[in-house]
Amino acid sequence: MTTSSDISPVVGRLVELTPDAEADISRLLAQLTDEASADSARISEMLALSHCHLLVARAGERIVGMASVCIYTIPTGRRAWIEDVVVDARWRGRGIATRLVESAIDQARRVSPCTVMLTSRPSRVAANRLYRHMGFGSKETNVYKIEV
Repeated sequence: MTTSSDISPVVGRLVELTPDAEADISRLLAQLTDEASADSARISEMLALSHCHLLVARAGERIVGMASVCIYTIPTGRRAWIEDVVVDARWRGRGIATRLVESAIDQARRVSPCTVMLTSRPSRVAANRLYRHMGFGSKETNVYKIEV
């Protein structure tokens, strides 16, 4: 019998939102934040955008990790924002988040030069350690939000 420890998840771009994928994404988002849930219309809209990529780590048919990256150009240069990096609690500690972030960075490299940005709450100690280990540095700035 194959166990989860025998499976090495494969990272790739999600191109179609199936009911199973939506359920897996919903489960992952619940582990990331209380502020968001999977919305099939919003996810389908994202999948249709050429400059946004929803990257997923699949173990067999299940999505066990995800990250999103959106790339855009502004007068001061090209940016890529990585968001929603989350790995299912049962699959953490296996390098999946690293592979997801590396895949997001690879998407940005295709349009380089590009500055890759991400945010992470200070309480996410392991995630912040990972990002620093991968070469990200903190930026002296504030991030604000407003719902419109």
